[in-house]
Amino acid sequence: MRKSSTTCRFALLLFLLSPPLRAQQPAAASLPEWCRSLPRPEYQSLDRILPNEPWFEIYKVAPNTLAIYEPHQSEETIAYLIMGTKQAVLFDTGMGIANIHALVTRLTSRPIVILNSHTHNDHIGGNWQFPFVFGMDTPFTRASTKGERDDAQAEIAPGQTCGDLPKNFDAKAYATKPWHVSIPVHDGFKVNLGGRTVEIIATPGHTPDSICLLDRDNGLLFTGDTYYPGTIWLYRPETDLDAYLASVKKIAALAPDLKLVLGAHNVPVAQPSVLPKLASAIEAVRAGQGTVKPAGEGKAIRTVDGFSFLLRATP
Repeated sequence: MRKSSTTCRFALLLFLLSPPLRAQQPAAASLPEWCRSLPRPEYQSLDRILPNEPWFEIYKVAPNTLAIYEPHQSEETIAYLIMGTKQAVLFDTGMGIANIHALVTRLTSRPIVILNSHTHNDHIGGNWQFPFVFGMDTPFTRASTKGERDDAQAEIAPGQTCGDLPKNFDAKAYATKPWHVSIPVHDGFKVNLGGRTVEIIATPGHTPDSICLLDRDNGLLFTGDTYYPGTIWLYRPETDLDAYLASVKKIAALAPDLKLVLGAHNVPVAQPSVLPKLASAIEAVRAGQGTVKPAGEGKAIRTVDGFSFLLRATP
C-alpha cells in the first residue's frame, strides 16, 4: 500500500553519476512518479547497515533495532528486526519479492519469531520461510494464511517497481505463499527476548488483526499501518473506521511514555507527539471535516491538519 509520492535510489543515482552508462539507464522522466524523489531525506540521519544489499536497505533506528526497508517497490514497506539477548522478533516480513530470511539470518544469530502488524500481503510475504509465526486469533488472520496471488501480482504491475527486481525472481509465479500460525496471540501478549520484552497492543481498524508492538522499557512503539508518514489507507472492505478511531486514541494515550514511533511504510522514525495529532485528525474526519479529493473509482482522500486518509468515497 503506497502511501505518498517518492525516486529510485539505485537507478537514478547511476543515471546521474555514471555518464558512460546513461544510455543504458531509464531517463528520469520514464521512472514511475512515486520513485522520483527518493531517497527520502529522513534516511540521511540514520546509520545504514549492509550498504551493498541490492533489494533491502537496512537502518539502525535504536539499540538492537533495525528497520528493513524496501524502496524499490511502491509500497516502501518497512519491517523491523527487534533483538534481545536470547531471541529476536521480526515484525513483518515484507513483500516476499526478495529473501528476507537470508537477510535476517545475516543480521542476527538468535532464533527469530515472526509477528505481523497485520496480514495484508505486503507485510507477510516472507512468513512462509520461518517456523515460528505468532498470529492474532481472528478469522481475517486465518484467511490470510492461505496465501493469495492477485494482490501480489498487482504489486509488480507496470509502474509499481523501480530498478531491477532480484536475480532469479519469477514474476509470473509471484504470489503470497501459504504460511502457518505456530501460536495464536492476543492483546497484551508479551514476548521475552532476553533482557527485552515486547507487548502486543491490539489496534483493529485498518484490518481486524492489526496490532502495534510496544517495547515499554525502551519507549518504542511499532505501529504497523495504524500510523506511518503518508496517506493512510482506510478504504478496503476489512477496514472499520470506528474501530480505527478507538485504536488510535488507545496508542495516543501511550505518547507521554514513548521515545519513538516506528511505522511500516515510507519513513521508519517519527516523534510520539504525532499520535495525539493523528487521533484529533481521524476524529475530525469521522465528523465530516477536512478537504476531500477524488482518488480513483470509489475512493477519496480526506485531509485534515496535515494528515491524509484514503477512504471509501461516500455517495
